Amino acid sequence: MSLPAALSAALAAAVLVIALLVLHPEDAGPGAGSSMAETEALPRLREDFRMQNKSVFILGASGETGRVLLKEILEQGLFSKVTLIGRRKLTFDEEAYKNVNQEVVDFEKLDDYASAFQGHDVGFCCLGTTRKKAGAEGFVHVDRDYVLKSAELAKAGGCKHFNLLSSKGADKSSNFLYLQIKGEVEARVEELKFDRYSIFRPGVLLCDRQEFRPGEWLVRKFFGSLPESWASGHSVPVMTVVRAMLNNAVRPSDKKKELLDNEAIQDLGKADGSLKP
Repeated sequence: MSLPAALSAALAAAVLVIALLVLHPEDAGPGAGSSMAETEALPRLREDFRMQNKSVFILGASGETGRVLLKEILEQGLFSKVTLIGRRKLTFDEEAYKNVNQEVVDFEKLDDYASAFQGHDVGFCCLGTTRKKAGAEGFVHVDRDYVLKSAELAKAGGCKHFNLLSSKGADKSSNFLYLQIKGEVEARVEELKFDRYSIFRPGVLLCDRQEFRPGEWLVRKFFGSLPESWASGHSVPVMTVVRAMLNNAVRPSDKKKELLDNEAIQDLGKADGSLKP
């Protein structure tokens, strides 16, 4: 594909994404942001959580959200054991990463790597690709099949709290493949009946990707040019998503399922409180 054709395709995709995010009504379901009392209690909740010596695994740590999530987990010191599960070993130069465990698996033969999913209290799934990068079939294979099989093995391995990074507008009845698959995965993971299941539906993720994606770049530029009060309803910085995930993990909940939409993510991810141990 020529450069002009690629840019035209990226522009068309960006326009479609913007339209879907702006026009699609969001059903927040059970789940919420943070109250003032919860915000003030976060430092105590984090300390209580650390004392439980829980273990965690991350799927998709090589991606933008997973990479930031790993860094923040280590900086906050929330878990006694951190494990990355991926198709290749990641290289880290910083001293802070020296105790990170890595399990290299073949996602085409995940049953052979069931041990990688055993013994974790909490799991974060940030696994995903794009239709442009993998094709329609490849996208479905990664975002649905890999995620579902990983969730099944995590459940069998004893994981109590499973966190799924989904998308604003996720709907298994959608005519848009991306949102349809995200919605289908949400529903099918729920059927596994984790003790606690948290779904995060952010809007456009604002970050500087290591991998250049023209369509996403155009979308980010679009939201970056809008007033913050309006753009925040349909986009969110990756760091805010990550902090919402962790702030949610440390606060006790008796809900089997939590669904946090973009607004709740903004609220919880920007909650005050000391983040360092």
